[in-house]
Amino acid sequence: MLVKIALLGLVLAIAIFGAFPLIEQQQWLGLALLVLVTAVIFWVYLSPRRIPAKYLIPGTLFLLAFQVFPVLYTMSTAFTNFGDAHRGSKEDAIQAIEGASITKVEGSTDYRLAVATEGDPITGDIVFLLTDFETKQSQVGTSDGLEPLPPEGVQLSPLGNVTEAPGYTILTIGAAGAREEDLADFSVPTENGAIVAAGLTRAFEGAPQRAYDEACDCIKDAETGQTWTADETDGLFVDDQGENLAQGWQVNVGLRNFADVVTDPLIAKYFFRTLVWNLAFAALTVAGTFALGLLVAVVLNHERLKGQRIYRSLLILPYAMPAFAMLLLWRDMFNTDFGLINRMFGTEVNWFGKPVTAMIAVLLVQLWMGYPYMFLVATGALQSIPGDLKEAASVDGAKPVYAFRTIIFPLLLVALAPLMIASFAFNFNNFNAIYMVSEGGPFPPDNPQIGATDLLITYTYRLAFGAQGAQYGFAAAVSVFIFLIVAVFSIIGFRRTRALEEVN
Repeated sequence: MLVKIALLGLVLAIAIFGAFPLIEQQQWLGLALLVLVTAVIFWVYLSPRRIPAKYLIPGTLFLLAFQVFPVLYTMSTAFTNFGDAHRGSKEDAIQAIEGASITKVEGSTDYRLAVATEGDPITGDIVFLLTDFETKQSQVGTSDGLEPLPPEGVQLSPLGNVTEAPGYTILTIGAAGAREEDLADFSVPTENGAIVAAGLTRAFEGAPQRAYDEACDCIKDAETGQTWTADETDGLFVDDQGENLAQGWQVNVGLRNFADVVTDPLIAKYFFRTLVWNLAFAALTVAGTFALGLLVAVVLNHERLKGQRIYRSLLILPYAMPAFAMLLLWRDMFNTDFGLINRMFGTEVNWFGKPVTAMIAVLLVQLWMGYPYMFLVATGALQSIPGDLKEAASVDGAKPVYAFRTIIFPLLLVALAPLMIASFAFNFNNFNAIYMVSEGGPFPPDNPQIGATDLLITYTYRLAFGAQGAQYGFAAAVSVFIFLIVAVFSIIGFRRTRALEEVN
């Protein structure tokens, strides 16, 4: 009972903790769902009945939180233009454009500045501790405006910068540098404009040169008179020449991201080639590791072989070693000038300079990394097959190869086929195998975003976090394609497995 009370109290505490941000953001549907889930948990666990539900609810909640919700969120993102410059709402974009255009005007106030946070210096809200150059009065600047800074406990440097203030953490140069993006976006609104930082020790009150005009739904530059009109289709402010401002907002683009994958000439050309290589990589990896693992398992399973335990222990070493370390080691071994492989065979092959050799290299690495797993499961499956079947086949005059092909191998497939399907799904999204060995290269001259050995998952990663700017919406669309492909192959594979079990 005490354990039940403690756990239900923890659930209630988590629910209350999660309710405040939902109320603040006016996410009423999420709040209603949170209240409903909490009520169901209390209704089930405070009753001595409903035994099945007590076991089903934890698994169902984890399934929704870690499987269903991420999939649905990814799918919803795929229908938007979410990415760099398209992260927030239209109001956020307007605020960012106006804030970035703030310039000092004649007669504006100058301040001594101390950058601080309310609480943790890494995650706390940024505030400006400001001291007027002329009046020497100190104030607190937040995203809501200026507030007086109580003088109790406040200490100033000889130049007038606040060095200590109760309730605030003064950021050092290093801590302020770590929050450079937050500082660039932060300003303190005032009646005449806003206060922005000019470095880390000074600030000034300025007025935005670009302002939003609701009448024309556009941004106007007060100095040049140039106008950028809102384009709700792309979520950008665009001028008459088709040039847009850098800051945009998130909009629904429908099926555009999915259409771009298959219709954009540059993307489609390499997407389908990457898809073919992705399927070949997963299939060849599974087939190669299974064949080698099964061969080694059959050899080491012979009853007359001595030292079986020693051989097995040595053969599973690649499986026991950290994967990322082994992948980086293999990458160095394939080095053209200093790699062990070229030096051992006296060759000068540029393994990662040509598509074919790069593909061979990553397949060889996966063969070495993956066959111990297949060896382990095949060994277990071989040892589970009754010896009476082999003896009966031998008595009937069946030769060992024929007995293996007609009796042992079909029985092995019953146990190993689901594992091979799971291995195919894993290797279809084997990010480390590519990113740590070849980094997806070599790359064609006309498209530096997708290389010859890239899988769809590494291509998606480069789209989402590439140097040319994140495209989360497009990356989510590619992720949906990956999900559907893996799902189709898994369904087909499991159906074939069920038929295999019926035959056996």
